[in-house]
Amino acid sequence: MALRNAVMAALLEGEASGYDLAKGFDASVANFWMATPQQLYRELERMEREGLVVARVVEQERRPNKRLFSLTEAGFAAVRAYVAEPPARPTAIRDELMVKVQCADVGDLEAVRAAVAERIEWATAKLARYERLRERMLSGRTEDEHFAQAERIGPYLTLLRGMSFERENLRWCELALRRLKERAATR
Repeated sequence: MALRNAVMAALLEGEASGYDLAKGFDASVANFWMATPQQLYRELERMEREGLVVARVVEQERRPNKRLFSLTEAGFAAVRAYVAEPPARPTAIRDELMVKVQCADVGDLEAVRAAVAERIEWATAKLARYERLRERMLSGRTEDEHFAQAERIGPYLTLLRGMSFERENLRWCELALRRLKERAATR
């Protein structure tokens, strides 16, 4: 999947500056796509040149002017075309922690355990952010009410997937820590 598709998905929420997209990426699409602010700005420039987005300048006092981007009709058409395409094969996991765990028996078990413990902290923090976002999205409604009443359900469904992913990370990390501790005790 190209970054542009994730940017267009984020812009379905409405007009945003590059800064807003970079900040909001973590809350809207980071559960399935990561990008640096520099990557986002470069992609927005390319998309503007290709007519997929349009920018308007907002003058600000005591701050530099900012450009707000929104999808053009060509951008919406690109989103529709992208959605109609069959998805690519699922992404393979590329996680350095898994390589370290794979090598744990010939390496420093404590270092691997520390890395797994750090992943627990990271996943716990990310899950807490996702929970806060979920509460904001629901706005006091039940999940069923949200699905029935929300203008768009895609962001909520992808959020649920991100939450499931982090919960599974936590479950696996706890198992790995327990087993690594047991292994360390037998050395």
